[in-house]
Amino acid sequence: MTAKDWAIDAVVTAAAFLFGCVQLMLTASSIVVPDLALRQYLGLVNVVPDTSAYVALALTTVPLVARRRCPWPVFLFCFVAFLGLQGAFGGLSLTIVGPAVALYTIANERGRSEAVVGAVVAAAGLLFVDAPSRTASLAFFTRFQNIAFVAAAAFAGYAYRVHRAYVRATEERALEAERTREEEAARRVEEERVRIAREVHDITAHSLSAVSIQAAAAERLIDRDPVAAREAVVAVRATAKSALDDIRSMIGVLRRGDEAETSPAAGTDRLDDLVSYLRGAGVAASLDTRAYDGSRVPAHVDMALFGIAREAATNIVRHAGARTATLRLALEDGQARLVVEDDGRAAVAQAFEPADAAPGRAGGGHGIPGMAERVHLLGGAFSAGPKAGGGFRVVASIPVRGTEG
Repeated sequence: MTAKDWAIDAVVTAAAFLFGCVQLMLTASSIVVPDLALRQYLGLVNVVPDTSAYVALALTTVPLVARRRCPWPVFLFCFVAFLGLQGAFGGLSLTIVGPAVALYTIANERGRSEAVVGAVVAAAGLLFVDAPSRTASLAFFTRFQNIAFVAAAAFAGYAYRVHRAYVRATEERALEAERTREEEAARRVEEERVRIAREVHDITAHSLSAVSIQAAAAERLIDRDPVAAREAVVAVRATAKSALDDIRSMIGVLRRGDEAETSPAAGTDRLDDLVSYLRGAGVAASLDTRAYDGSRVPAHVDMALFGIAREAATNIVRHAGARTATLRLALEDGQARLVVEDDGRAAVAQAFEPADAAPGRAGGGHGIPGMAERVHLLGGAFSAGPKAGGGFRVVASIPVRGTEG
């Protein structure tokens, strides 16, 4: 037990003793029953409690300070002291608050079975030990009152125990749910990074294939046509530089043990497929790429933009309930900028539901968190949210790192 626990038990003990003192004085005076004839009939007398009465009361309450360290010894001591002393002061009535608090502690700390045992012991003792009264009616009332008190104490202690267990279980479920959400978010981010790493693999494989072809051509032409061989070497150099730039921009997402896919990565040249997918789902979709030049954009940026557009389109079909949608792609001020808008409801589920890898085929990205992660890894800016007048807007801007010239 901590110092705070001991302090609480000391306060409970003091409160029980004070309550007993007040009850002792009230039952010994004419305040509760002012009629003299009735008091004489009930066997009540007007006396002033002496020191021995308060000492007896203390014996039934002071042990409560150790009620949580040794609940059964405290209960038995307080209860036996109450039974032995309740009739020792002719006309005075000791309160059962001490044994009742001790029984409450047993029910609260030890559980239902021990609470039932304690209540049965208390009821048996109260039934078979004479009550301090000169009349049978008052004795019966005193017994009934005390048995009701100990039964209520046992029930209250067990009820509070059940309440604490329920609160603890609720808190644990909430913590587990929070941990699950965090783990799920981390897993989705990790999978998005693996997906990007696979695209880097595709970029690198394509670049190295081109380098190999151009190098073989240069080797064959170096004696017969030096000019053509020089052009092949220049192409090798340009391809290698582009591949190095791509790898440097995305090397942070590579993970050991990733198994790269061998299928070609999709770029913005397939945006027409997304428009067809939206139209097939009953959405009037339009595409504007007039201000975009894919040849001036690195391959990894182009593929990232297509992936974002694909997930946004899937979310529109799944969640938005939109009638129209617009996709705009432009190259402005060294930034490749994608805007996807719809007039549907701004579904909260877009932030969590996984999008398809391709229209109508499961296994791809992870909604808004995945799109944001991809854009931020490429040094860009991302926003997604409701737009004025209704609908939803996704905006992604990714720098092309000076390769547009």
